[in-house]
Amino acid sequence: MSSAKQVLDPAFQGAGQKPGTEIWRIEDFKPVPLPKSDYGKFYCGDSYIVLQTTCNRGGAYLSDIHFWIGKDSSQDEAGTSAIKTVELDSMLGGRAVQHREPQGYESDKFLSYFKPCIIPMEGGFASGFRKPEEDKFETRLYICKGKRAIRVKEVPFARSSLNHDDVFILDTEKKIYQFNGANSNIQERAKALEVIQHLKDKYHEGVCDVAIVDDGKLQAESDSGEFWVVFGGFAPIGKKAISDDDVILEATPTKLYSVNNGKLTLEDTVLTKSILENTKCFLLDCGSELYVWVGRVTQVDDRKAASVAVEEFIVKQNRPKTTRVTQVIQGYEDHTFKSKFDSWPVTNAAGASGEDGRGKVAALLKKKGDVKGASKNSPAVNEEILPLLEGGGKLEVWCVDGSAKTALPKEDLGKFHSGDCYIVLYTYHSGDKREEFYLTYWIGKNSILEDQHTALQITNTIWNSMKGRPILGRIYEGKEPPQFIALFQPMVILKGGISCGYKNSVQEKGLPDETYPGTGVALVRINGTSIHNNKTLQVDEVSTSLSSTNCFVLQSGNSVFIWIGNTSSYEQQQWAAKIAEFLKPGVAVKHCKEGTESSSFWSALGGKQDYSNKNATQDVVREPHLYTFSFRNGQFYPELKSICFFYCYYFGSLCSLSTLIIFCCVVFIVHVAPLIRQAGGN
Repeated sequence: MSSAKQVLDPAFQGAGQKPGTEIWRIEDFKPVPLPKSDYGKFYCGDSYIVLQTTCNRGGAYLSDIHFWIGKDSSQDEAGTSAIKTVELDSMLGGRAVQHREPQGYESDKFLSYFKPCIIPMEGGFASGFRKPEEDKFETRLYICKGKRAIRVKEVPFARSSLNHDDVFILDTEKKIYQFNGANSNIQERAKALEVIQHLKDKYHEGVCDVAIVDDGKLQAESDSGEFWVVFGGFAPIGKKAISDDDVILEATPTKLYSVNNGKLTLEDTVLTKSILENTKCFLLDCGSELYVWVGRVTQVDDRKAASVAVEEFIVKQNRPKTTRVTQVIQGYEDHTFKSKFDSWPVTNAAGASGEDGRGKVAALLKKKGDVKGASKNSPAVNEEILPLLEGGGKLEVWCVDGSAKTALPKEDLGKFHSGDCYIVLYTYHSGDKREEFYLTYWIGKNSILEDQHTALQITNTIWNSMKGRPILGRIYEGKEPPQFIALFQPMVILKGGISCGYKNSVQEKGLPDETYPGTGVALVRINGTSIHNNKTLQVDEVSTSLSSTNCFVLQSGNSVFIWIGNTSSYEQQQWAAKIAEFLKPGVAVKHCKEGTESSSFWSALGGKQDYSNKNATQDVVREPHLYTFSFRNGQFYPELKSICFFYCYYFGSLCSLSTLIIFCCVVFIVHVAPLIRQAGGN
């Protein structure tokens, strides 16, 4: 800690002591804390340092440090932000992940801190900017991009800025217009609505008219007419101009440089972990992305020199602003970094916390299914999301129908019907590039017993044919673990079933067939906010199914509505747009916020009725626990044994209920009963 104190800038005093966001702006080459009221305001002429502190499940703090570089910021200011980032990291113990964030090319992780977006403003500290509140209102035109996180950029207020491929927002003093290019995607259109609400609340005191203008529709609508009048009248718009955003770099061989006294030296050899020395810093050049690897015992001055060398490298190599720079610390490398090397032994790094090892076991056991085989080399786990499997693998899904299985087409992967059973096989490569398999079968709550037995038999046959290599699971509807949900983007559970057995069962009972898709009405509720919990569920198509805390997608014939609850989250609104496109590709979607519904919307749901403003109740899956019991001084003491979690889960998932009961009885008779008799005698 002594070295940390020597380099600690007074502005960083007390930083990272609690979860949340902290921001500093570089002023006269020094970091100055930014008032919380200014969070989200970034000036093009400045550079900023953003610290995001989170708390993992074990209670430890995790840190991500981003240095944001405005497009008009000087090279000296950018270099200062990089150096000060190293100082802040050193003060935090040298374990933070560092990210370089050029304006306009920010990472999704960085943008996620600011809802719904950031809109960089002209000016900066050095130019003596005036606050926007002091300026007279000026009509502005923004372009909105991004499939995951929305990127908003001001463009020249001119007809030539418009095109058919993007979504634009025209912010005038009394009205905000959203212009949807004919070829723009549905996700960007939905996100633009959030930006409009942000502009309305921030710059119009919440009072301003909003209008949607669709490209190519020349109906004599007042909103469209007003929009084009602002641009001097209607006229055809041109094609999209090629920008830096559209430039795709050619793939280049990965190169490794060692940093010696601020100079880069090419390591002309096969990339293996053994090259990396814990007393040095290295630059891994992956073309469009750069990594700075920092040895555990490197000095702070060496880390600063490495940051400066990387900034100089980007300039000398004429790399575009899109170049992403991430700094990783020895022992905390992620899978993406490791995959760039030909050889990376799968062992715990020296000094790595025991939390990491427990996290891997926890991720494996999170399946909540039957386990017959488990990989010895389970991939590393992010404790916030707990992904079990590496991404980018091959996903195969079959629907059980009678005594056979039918493969689902690619466009239907992620659609599950409650009346059916499905077999899922996921093939992926683990950290050591070994091929791994995850095999499970999903049981719908309304599926028939014959299909359930067939699913079990076919799954076991596949498992045996693969010589027991796959991790084997069994999953019931409503009990899906996050690792399973994350395989499907998205995952939607629909009513009814497509198997012959289910349809025959419905006919025999004289029940209506509710199988989706149908010609009638269907209502689906958007759940979750991230890839590991964003399961979507079809609910009863009545207005009482609505909830102010959720978003819903309503299909009525050829019409599709996205209903946005007043207290729904930004992530839910994004996901609703994706679900609508997934269920009905290419269909024009009508967005309606709570309180602005049309008569056709309520008519599809059988009329307007009161609904809840609370979250829908979810099934709570309780983790298994194992206790030991002891007698001390005549008292009975139960004690939770976390290390035995694996045994409790393993036996509970493999054994039948009757076997487990017998096992517990034996344990009681052999171990517990003698202790009770002994305690009674004493």
